[in-house]
Amino acid sequence: MSRARIRPLVLAAAATGLVLSACGSSKGSSAGTTAAAGTTAVAAASTTAAASATTASPATTAAAAPGVTTDGISADRCAANRKAGKITYLSGFDFAATASIVEVVIAKEKGYFDKMCLDVDVKASFSTANYPLVGANTAQFASAGSYVEMLDNAKDGAKFVAVAVDGKVGVTALLVRAEGPIQTPADLKGKKIGVKGALGPAEVALLNKYGLKEGKDYDEVSLEGFDPKQHWAQPIDALPVYKSNEPGQLDAAGIKYRMFDPATEGIPGNFGVIYTNAQFYAANPTAVQDFLRASMKGMADAQADPAAAVKLSFAKITAGGNKNFLSEAGESYRWNVESKIVKDSTPAGEGIGLVHGAELSKLVDVYTAAGVFKTKPSLDGTYDEALVKGVYDASGAVIWPKG
Repeated sequence: MSRARIRPLVLAAAATGLVLSACGSSKGSSAGTTAAAGTTAVAAASTTAAASATTASPATTAAAAPGVTTDGISADRCAANRKAGKITYLSGFDFAATASIVEVVIAKEKGYFDKMCLDVDVKASFSTANYPLVGANTAQFASAGSYVEMLDNAKDGAKFVAVAVDGKVGVTALLVRAEGPIQTPADLKGKKIGVKGALGPAEVALLNKYGLKEGKDYDEVSLEGFDPKQHWAQPIDALPVYKSNEPGQLDAAGIKYRMFDPATEGIPGNFGVIYTNAQFYAANPTAVQDFLRASMKGMADAQADPAAAVKLSFAKITAGGNKNFLSEAGESYRWNVESKIVKDSTPAGEGIGLVHGAELSKLVDVYTAAGVFKTKPSLDGTYDEALVKGVYDASGAVIWPKG
């Protein structure tokens, strides 16, 4: 089994207030075969979950049930949702204004879950702490930093299902000195990369594209603390960052840098993933879909009025005691960056959050070839394409009751 690759940059919030919510990025090790590209993965509490099965999956069951229209939610649908009971959602980091958190916070605060007959408790948490709780069905939904992180944490029999993917490209990058000799990632051969934990999978894949192998062609140097200004003063040649975090701090300090962005180099990635567990997914298909419906309604609000979304998120942070010393300015920077990435990475005419199995399969292939995954993991039962797709109409707008 390969070692976990957790980058705890999220803890920088205590010092900076400019941090990404769900920071874990990890090297997976699950064995298995990849599901056919583009096929909806059907989560299975049972022993088989073939995409070609004739029995209805939770996704098709939800789609076929009397549902939600612009006129309202049907009585049968409402009753089915209420049967799901108390639903607990755990955030990736506090109530930060970030993808896979901000939309849920808005949905809760504006009563969108109530409108869908869902009893949802929204709790501040930390990305990598959530997996055992969701795996045990103690909590039913949570925010994941990425699909890779979710795969890596599917251990000890836990079965997770990604039901929404907000950002269709990665949100991490490598920074080098603007005036230094490093012009391309290839120039990092034999150089030192500062890390907090381990180098993230997208950066490993990027360097692999330029012929550099982890553990052989560059050194990973452990960094103390979470201040990128202090890190920049260390004898390192590159610094892994979140595009919605450290660049803002460096810009404010007048520090120049050159960014190597895996997303612009053809390295697949994603962020802002909402997931559930296979047990809850199979037993409550309409509740899962309408949790997504309310959340994507919240996302539409956050996209339409970013400033209002930040204020609402920061009010929630403040009400919780702001234990991580976040700032409204930091939240504004983060959501301004991430909301644009989310919007720009969503295919034209498509609603935000759709899950694309073909893209997840491609991601796993690239990361396995780069050595991020020691053994190619199975995608079977780890995502659902249909549920979140079903909350949108043909124009890409959330199907929501009027009034």
